[in-house]
Amino acid sequence: MKSEIELIKEIEAYLFQEMDAQQSSAFENERKQNSSFDQKVSEHLNFLQSLKSYGDKKELKAAMDTIHDDIDLDAIRAEYQEKPSKVVSLWKKSKRSLAVAASIAVLVTLSTLFFTGQFDGENHVSNYSELKRDMETIKRSQKALIRNINNATNQPQDISQFGGTGFALSSNGYLVTNYHVVKDADSIYVQNGKGESFKAETIYIDPTYDIAVLQIIDPLFKNLSPLPYTFKKSNAELGEDVYTIGYPKDDIVYGKGYLSSSTGFGGDSTAYQVSIPVNPGNSGGPLMDNRGNVIGIVSGKQTLADGAAFAVKSDFVLKSIDNIPQDSLKQKININKKNTLAGLNRTAQIRKMQDYIFIVKVYN
Repeated sequence: MKSEIELIKEIEAYLFQEMDAQQSSAFENERKQNSSFDQKVSEHLNFLQSLKSYGDKKELKAAMDTIHDDIDLDAIRAEYQEKPSKVVSLWKKSKRSLAVAASIAVLVTLSTLFFTGQFDGENHVSNYSELKRDMETIKRSQKALIRNINNATNQPQDISQFGGTGFALSSNGYLVTNYHVVKDADSIYVQNGKGESFKAETIYIDPTYDIAVLQIIDPLFKNLSPLPYTFKKSNAELGEDVYTIGYPKDDIVYGKGYLSSSTGFGGDSTAYQVSIPVNPGNSGGPLMDNRGNVIGIVSGKQTLADGAAFAVKSDFVLKSIDNIPQDSLKQKININKKNTLAGLNRTAQIRKMQDYIFIVKVYN
């Protein structure tokens, strides 16, 4: 009898078209013959579609916020008081962007209604309200699905979820995180700041440096824009200002500090010690210098000292990547060599980096 993890893996292999023709045919026959199994497949598909719908809404909100940030309200107010005719001119310049945003809003709403089966004339008001539920509703649905599978298989197991941070190595779906974040994982998903979740797999580990390289294998994933940051090969200077971006909670968090030692715990020469506040979810996130270079990857904290954390030096991250057998890669990992963050202020650097930082969710 299959465990709940094995059942979920089989369902996802079918949904992501990872089965061969014979396996797919056997799977579809089982759905036709077993109504309970068919219901579980439908429930998991609905769950994945809910995740996508949530991501679409987050992306829409981000687009609207960007348009709002580009409009100088103080300037509009001043122009209106002194030269009303210029307000009309400003409106003519902005109305196209606002119209595009409104069109996106309509499209996303209609798409969400269609994919979640919400086109019911009698219940459209209540169904629209359901679209406003946050991610906690999706989490509760997932837990209910797992409980149903446990009851059906009569094999209750403790499903634990762990999390960390990862960031892009290249634009084609390769990420880096800590080995201890993904160790013994049965299933890995990564989620971007827009709320979009993608299935990923571990393609290389280096326990010595606590490094793991992941690849997004989800067919819904689209390549990122060229990375704005580079990896620093030389050592950073003692006392240098540094910062982190990561996911110790569901929202991205910025932390500021300085390099307090050129060696890590117990004099480890492969790591830095930094005076910066971190939490478990920061593990695997980038450690940045003022010029937008990745100088390390956050790996842990000193439990006996507040604000003391450690990060594996970026030089050893690059060495780990160089050690990956090339025949094990589906695509080449091209490390970016052009830094577009240098010269920007901290706020602008963070804004440009957010699309490349991911929550790493591990299911055991």
